[in-house]
Amino acid sequence: MNSQNSYQDKKVAIKIFVGLLAGIICGLFGTGGGMLLVPTFIYLLNIEPKKARGTSLWCMLIMVITTGIFYFKNHYIHWDIGLLCAIGGVLGGYIGAKVLKKLPDYILKIIFLCFILYYSYRMLFL
Repeated sequence: MNSQNSYQDKKVAIKIFVGLLAGIICGLFGTGGGMLLVPTFIYLLNIEPKKARGTSLWCMLIMVITTGIFYFKNHYIHWDIGLLCAIGGVLGGYIGAKVLKKLPDYILKIIFLCFILYYSYRMLFL
């Protein structure tokens, strides 16, 4: 029984640590940490890819609200840009969630990889 408890304790510690890292990324870079959460959920915690994305969004919602309060208090929000992008984001999020149901996981992995490679290249060389 003790080995089972130890295993469960390790899984809880891993989940909290991953959340901590994602929260730090959210606070530093203004992202929700999804680039860390989704792969971790899939490959480390063995969550199916579509549930990993949904779980990641839930985690990011809480992190973004918390971080957003800090940014708000420090006057780091450009309201007119933020509002217009939020309107587009609501529509885009709805469309993306609908498309997610129809795409196989391997296609999502390819799209995600292309996205990461493109922005990595831009960050390094442009």
